[in-house]
Amino acid sequence: MTMRNLDSNDTIAAIGTPVGEAGIGIVRVSGQDALKISDKIFTSKDNKKPSSFKTYTTHYGWIVENSELRTLNSELNIIDEVILTVMRAPKSFTREDIVEINCHGGIVALRRVLELVLESGARLAEPGEFTKRAFLNGRIDLAQAEAVLDIIRAKSDSALKIGNEQLKGALSEELKKIGKILLGILSILEANIDFPEEDMGTADLERIRQKLQGLHSKLREILDTSRQGRVLREGIRVVICGKPNVGKSSLLNALLKQERSIVTPVAGTTRDTIEEIIDIKGVPIRIVDTAGIIEPKDLVEKKAVQRSKKYIEGADLAILLFDGSRKLSREDDSLIAKLKKKTVLTVVNKIDLKQKIERGKLSKKFTQLIDISAKKAKNINSLEEAIVGLVYGGKIKAAESILVSNQRHIQSIKRAEKLIAEALNLLDNKLSSEFIAQDIKEALGHIDEILGKKFSDGLLDKIFSEFCIGK
Repeated sequence: MTMRNLDSNDTIAAIGTPVGEAGIGIVRVSGQDALKISDKIFTSKDNKKPSSFKTYTTHYGWIVENSELRTLNSELNIIDEVILTVMRAPKSFTREDIVEINCHGGIVALRRVLELVLESGARLAEPGEFTKRAFLNGRIDLAQAEAVLDIIRAKSDSALKIGNEQLKGALSEELKKIGKILLGILSILEANIDFPEEDMGTADLERIRQKLQGLHSKLREILDTSRQGRVLREGIRVVICGKPNVGKSSLLNALLKQERSIVTPVAGTTRDTIEEIIDIKGVPIRIVDTAGIIEPKDLVEKKAVQRSKKYIEGADLAILLFDGSRKLSREDDSLIAKLKKKTVLTVVNKIDLKQKIERGKLSKKFTQLIDISAKKAKNINSLEEAIVGLVYGGKIKAAESILVSNQRHIQSIKRAEKLIAEALNLLDNKLSSEFIAQDIKEALGHIDEILGKKFSDGLLDKIFSEFCIGK
């Protein structure tokens, strides 16, 4: 989606809460005319205008179609009873005047209040335009702006913590320090280029080398968190697979702690994939219950099996489920072979029944077997611990303040790290300062791109188009 070329002096408005019935709903207005517009549609109990209200104050009143009549009587067309909050520039989210109208959370009331705001001089905000204005007006940098979306989309406490740390500026501050050091090195190199007769001494070159080595190590350290950051931001892709009627749907229900999948004694009840997101010990898990991998008898089963195979291929982790009350079959052997290149967690279900499965055969193929009863919810906690342990090697560092999780940030840091490594190589080979300076300048450019010190309209459009309209 491409954002239109809009006037940043416009006053914008949008509903800032999800559509549907709720206790409250918020219409947000930002811009130079926010208070003027509010004067037209809001009647307070004490008959005062919003333009006279102090910043960070809330006021009880009514949204009406004609608030020029400053008395409440039967002739007024009241749209809703509201609480109106005023936040004056520059100490607001956008650094503009902001008015938030807390309405009743019904669809009709919210829509009608928004219509009145638009009729009174505002225009409908584009997706992410409130946050975009916060960035363009210098309240937050671009990395912090992206953190707003991470907080909105957080699927676990850990993901929420990462988003909040980035919004506070943990990553930005580290990158600003790196940028400052790069700028200092660049100044020394450019001075040498401008005044070549004043050769840099051995001590100066060694100081530059040490600084570059330190920066290279720091960027590598940040990049080392990227896989963990991605997992906490996007979730681990886990697929439950096995032949029909081994208890895949029962296991999904046990992990979700609610009945999400239909469970019957009939094999093949699940004929399509079912995906849910759950939080296991602070880690978001995108878990998929697949249809049993069987020889399809009809087109529906063929499609279901194809989809199951696709999810298995894209999974970070496969839970291979066996029925402990039955002997291993050719279908089981076939699944084991298909999962050779995947990270697999082997689980024996139905331990509440008489066991017939050949554990010796499984033990030769897998180092760890987890016994559970999905139906009785037995040992599910052990399975959860094993899932987290396999992905992280038993170590979760969600409390760290600097975890890079955004793909744009990761790619820019990788490019900067590579350029610094090239600069170090040029320095060791005693090449000209011009070549070294060029690598340093490009590395600094990639750091500045993350922070939004340099950007294109296309980049901003891409980032902010992913936001909801009210943010």
